[in-house]
Amino acid sequence: MKSARILIACLMVICVLAACKRKHEPTFYESNRKESVDAPVKDVPKDILGTQQAFINLVKNVTPSVVNISTVGKKKLVRPFFEANPFFDEFFGERGMRPQVRRESSLGSGFILNKEGYIVTNDHVVRDAESIQVKLSNESVYSGKVVGSDPKTDIAVIKINAKEPLPAAVLGDSSKLQVGQWAVAIGNPFGLDRTVTVGVVSATGRSNMGIETYEDFIQTDASINPGNSGGPLLNVNGEVIGINTAIVAAGQGIGFAIPVNMAKQVVTQLISKGNVSRGWLGISIQAVTDDMARSFGLPKTYGALVNDVVPSGPAAKAGIMQGDVITSFNGTTVKDVRMLQRVVADTPIGKKVEVEVYRDGKPIKVYVTTAPAESAPAQTQRPAEREAGALGLSVQDLSAAQKSRGLSGVVVSDLEPGGIAEDSGIERGDVILAVNQRKVRSLGEYQRAIKDAVAKGSATLLIRRGNANIYFSLKLK
Repeated sequence: MKSARILIACLMVICVLAACKRKHEPTFYESNRKESVDAPVKDVPKDILGTQQAFINLVKNVTPSVVNISTVGKKKLVRPFFEANPFFDEFFGERGMRPQVRRESSLGSGFILNKEGYIVTNDHVVRDAESIQVKLSNESVYSGKVVGSDPKTDIAVIKINAKEPLPAAVLGDSSKLQVGQWAVAIGNPFGLDRTVTVGVVSATGRSNMGIETYEDFIQTDASINPGNSGGPLLNVNGEVIGINTAIVAAGQGIGFAIPVNMAKQVVTQLISKGNVSRGWLGISIQAVTDDMARSFGLPKTYGALVNDVVPSGPAAKAGIMQGDVITSFNGTTVKDVRMLQRVVADTPIGKKVEVEVYRDGKPIKVYVTTAPAESAPAQTQRPAEREAGALGLSVQDLSAAQKSRGLSGVVVSDLEPGGIAEDSGIERGDVILAVNQRKVRSLGEYQRAIKDAVAKGSATLLIRRGNANIYFSLKLK
């Protein structure tokens, strides 16, 4: 019995000691506690620590210049047919009518341009806004007013009258961007205040996206979401290199930003006069196809083909002619139609610039002075770009009525059903003015020109359709 008591006492002592031991066990391990374990990785490479610290410093220094923008505006509603019918009003009166507009609120971002309170954002962020509220990083809220906007580039400038000194962002040089550079986006996605995302510059010079009229986007995989619009895209130096503006909804990690160099010119004009004036040459242009490039003797497929010249316009005065291929403008190689439109629009009005064109297989330099786009005649519009195919058509002489209008050439009288020419867009009634840059005034001249084109293997036709001239490059089999 005595031994049993001793055994029970020993067990009780052991339990007490065990409980005391468990009492001192930590719930979890922290690397800064003496009784805990060391960090899993003791020696973090200095370059990683340096990169991390660089991002921390960037965010601390730049975030104060980033603002959150909230707007309230009206959006028109499309009324159902029966409500739009006048009999609906007659029977139900105004009380029966539903509102034709509704109020909508939206969120966006922006960044402070200077201490005077000018802020850059996207045009679509503040478009049709009745009220604009701007929240600073210190939680101060001010009413904003649109100074000017440019829908063609989706850039707008608003202004606030702040009572405190404003921290301005620093603009960088987007022309020096290289694919693979770090890119940091700061904004207000989904209302999440001052969110920071990091990625790289995925590509530069993205165009033909169908987003804006003038496109030269920076592509990045730094996460951009609704609400980021108008916020800055930054390099590791904290300089603004772009304005976040669009995403590809069907993909991830594909966002677009307007290059800051494009924004600089737009913003300067918006602040000074509230709108943007762009350069104008007075020409209609279309894309250069591979067949056209060979026909015109270009070393490669690039440039913009002039299919019409406005009389007495800047291009006409400089000597640019129909059939010229513009390959360089003010020292910039012209890759395509969009690029020429962009560089001309960015050129200060009244500036004399050097333009290189290909004519008769040779490069020629001319000098053109840009005019304001507002001076363009209302009827001059760029015709639709069209693809070109191969021959498969019949022609005849022009009618007396056509000749009386000053036309010279031959008219397309028939097309081979289902042929490549028909598929290419050539239509009955089109007037062929030239073949491979050789004017044709009669059936005889046309036939001789086509014979030479057959030997060459391709024919580029200049066609008159209505009031527009269009080039078609036809590959001969």
